[in-house]
Amino acid sequence: MKIKEFLETIKYEHTIFALPFAYLTLFLAESGWPSLHNFVWVTLAMVSGRTIGMGANRLIDAEIDARNPRTAERALAAGRISKKQTLVFIIASLAMFLVSVYRLSPWSEKLWPIVIIVMILYPYTKRLTSISHLALGLVYLMIPTGVWIAVTNTLTLPSFILAVSAAFWVAGFDVIYSCQDVEIDRKQGLHSIPADIGIQSGLWISRLFHLVFVAALLWAGVLLDVGALYYIGVAITALLIAYEHSLVAPSDLSRVNAAFFTTNGIISIVLFIFVAVDALV
Repeated sequence: MKIKEFLETIKYEHTIFALPFAYLTLFLAESGWPSLHNFVWVTLAMVSGRTIGMGANRLIDAEIDARNPRTAERALAAGRISKKQTLVFIIASLAMFLVSVYRLSPWSEKLWPIVIIVMILYPYTKRLTSISHLALGLVYLMIPTGVWIAVTNTLTLPSFILAVSAAFWVAGFDVIYSCQDVEIDRKQGLHSIPADIGIQSGLWISRLFHLVFVAALLWAGVLLDVGALYYIGVAITALLIAYEHSLVAPSDLSRVNAAFFTTNGIISIVLFIFVAVDALV
């Protein structure tokens, strides 16, 4: 089925990275259980928005992916779905995204084009600069800020600091993930921190990004006047981040997938659970 192929190529299972951050923001913004209305429409906006972003990424990078042995079997790169079909899926997702944001706050109705523009421009940054990881972080910065605006119609300093934490979390693990493609990126004239300055230096920068991630989570907690469970969640998150970095080394990248998907999937779920429970009690 073409839909199955499309879902495979956009890695729909990676939604686990985005949704928990959206949900924990929802609990914090509403100081407890979110309303069913906000929960449903934020969920649909998140899923459809991520589909637009990943679909555009795959469409823009189809030729690049086809030349990379690691990504050559992706459905679009391998020709199992066409660019036209991919565009149809993106347009359908855009329709759902617009329906969703127009069911949320007035500011959501005004600001949604920024979200789409940032997601579409992100794939081009790797052609221009090694800090493309921070461009991906900018995409994730829009999750907490977007959700906060969607349910409160305001943007606060705590919500922005929470968004900064999400941005540096993603930028940090994206640096680790890009270590797999150093040689092929250099051959194709693409940029990443590991490709441009080396894997060892790249991993140190990833650690720095993740230090900012944890620090921003702590700062957001202080500003939001949260309880102990929030900080316990942050402490566990910090330990998981340390474990993630223990899995990779310049001389051994065999466990990058475990560091990237498994560990970060656990981080997103653990952090959400502790923040949500803290907001409830």
